[in-house]
Amino acid sequence: MADLNEIIKLHERATGVLDISSELPVKNAADLGKAYTPGVAGISKLIAAQPEMKRKLTLSGKLVAVVTDGSAVLGLGNIGPAGGLPVVEGKSLLYKDLAGVNALPIAVDQVPVDEFVATIKNTAKSFAGIHLEDIAAPRCFEIEDKLKQVLDIPVYHDDQEGTAIVVLAGLINAAKVAGKALTDLKVVVNGVGASGIATAKLLYAAGIHHLTLVDKLGLVTPDDTDYNAYQRGLAQQVGETRTAKTPLADVMADQDAFIGLSDAHVLTGTDVDHMAADPIIFALANPVPEIDPQEAHDHHVGVMATGSSQYPNQVNNILVFPGLFSGLLASGLTAVNADLEASVAHALAAMIAQPTADKIIPSVFDDGVVATVTAAVEAFAKKD
Repeated sequence: MADLNEIIKLHERATGVLDISSELPVKNAADLGKAYTPGVAGISKLIAAQPEMKRKLTLSGKLVAVVTDGSAVLGLGNIGPAGGLPVVEGKSLLYKDLAGVNALPIAVDQVPVDEFVATIKNTAKSFAGIHLEDIAAPRCFEIEDKLKQVLDIPVYHDDQEGTAIVVLAGLINAAKVAGKALTDLKVVVNGVGASGIATAKLLYAAGIHHLTLVDKLGLVTPDDTDYNAYQRGLAQQVGETRTAKTPLADVMADQDAFIGLSDAHVLTGTDVDHMAADPIIFALANPVPEIDPQEAHDHHVGVMATGSSQYPNQVNNILVFPGLFSGLLASGLTAVNADLEASVAHALAAMIAQPTADKIIPSVFDDGVVATVTAAVEAFAKKD
């Protein structure tokens, strides 16, 4: 990990990590007339008469807005819109460098949900898609749902859909390594916030119905008013009937897999001992996982994954978002749904021809990740 002072100097040197480059040279009056006035007057009139042409004739056809309110930034919590800017700027850089997708980082104040939605809706003609980032639950669910209702461009929340896709991809191959059928797995999802809810929903849609949902207060149940409506609704969907407030340790017996999207050190070696044979542990809390990988291995874990690049099997949504939007822009798809997410997950999993305990998912730096995801989206669009 680089020294913080070094990182500050790198970002300060060019005032951030992004710039805007031109596609047309302006060297003389003729160039000026084509790029700006009077030439663009004709373009403006054409778009006014045929609004769909703006996507072919302006940046709006290839520009993604990466939007945050800074209310749930990495492991830092609510540090505000300005504090969230480095993350959305970094993701915009990755869009460009990894997939050739143009992206613009945007920070919005933590205004009420309807005002936030109105802000994005009122600027959406400038963009070909909306990538939501680091927005706390449950407001992130409301924002995404409402934007999908009022916009005709893709709306995607990376902390939700991106995480869910990579978890499913990893779990497909982890089940193979453990010698278990994917849909037979008994899975605990610990941390039922934005990532946890989206992940559990996708796992359920993929046929994994033996799901146990646990958050900081314990087991999530349909009638526990200490949890929000989204958490309770999901508990009802998976058929939870047990007693509320049951702690994590008391639901680990005979579980095949633990998906942690929560906090450091909440899972113990004793918990792992109580799981089924060859347990699968995805301890994805960052920067410190739910259980130290060495401790998990000491207790005979079958497959171990984290959200960190320090260990094998990094489950990180960077595997998804660049290629996903590359495919969305190329195909013209206007929605991200569970069927598309599952298709992308299966494509990522298929990149590992022979999964092992130390290799269930591609690395961020493996060749072909962006191309595989892009191709999966385009194939889905043709089939759909």
